[in-house]
Amino acid sequence: MALVEMVVDSIRVSLLNGQRVLILKEKYADRYLPIWIGPHEADAIALELQQIQVPRPLTHDLLKNIIHELGATVSSVIVNDLNNETFYARILMDVGGRQIEVDSRPSDAIALAVRVKVPIYADESVMERAGVTLEEEGPRPEREKPTKAEDKVELPPIFQEFLKTLDLGDQEPGKS
Repeated sequence: MALVEMVVDSIRVSLLNGQRVLILKEKYADRYLPIWIGPHEADAIALELQQIQVPRPLTHDLLKNIIHELGATVSSVIVNDLNNETFYARILMDVGGRQIEVDSRPSDAIALAVRVKVPIYADESVMERAGVTLEEEGPRPEREKPTKAEDKVELPPIFQEFLKTLDLGDQEPGKS
């Protein structure tokens, strides 16, 4: 399994229906992975990224505290599969010297990852199917144009339609 290290780029909101999309960016390249997530998970990720303190632990804070109290550590999270337009993730942990993997929704795994400050990865096969490279505005020099049809990646229609509904301003999660 080839893994690609990702970082949280932003959380965007559809202007039409308020649905959230988490945008992961490949750490060392300009490929992005958009993942639809729920509003509570979006808020949990954004609160942590903005270092906003809450008076009582949220669900992902509770999970972090339980893992710590049990003597385990999270080593990374992986968005490892995409099946029928549903993403899957794994939380990798060290429990007393034993490596375990726990099935998770990507939004929950990433909300935990930003709290415990561990790497986020995506399987290359997921990036090949759902990753996108945003083209720059304006004409491209002749040498940069794709030379074969397979060089140009076409987004699945469901992503094309959804991305049209997003507010893609240059705001950070939760900032206006």
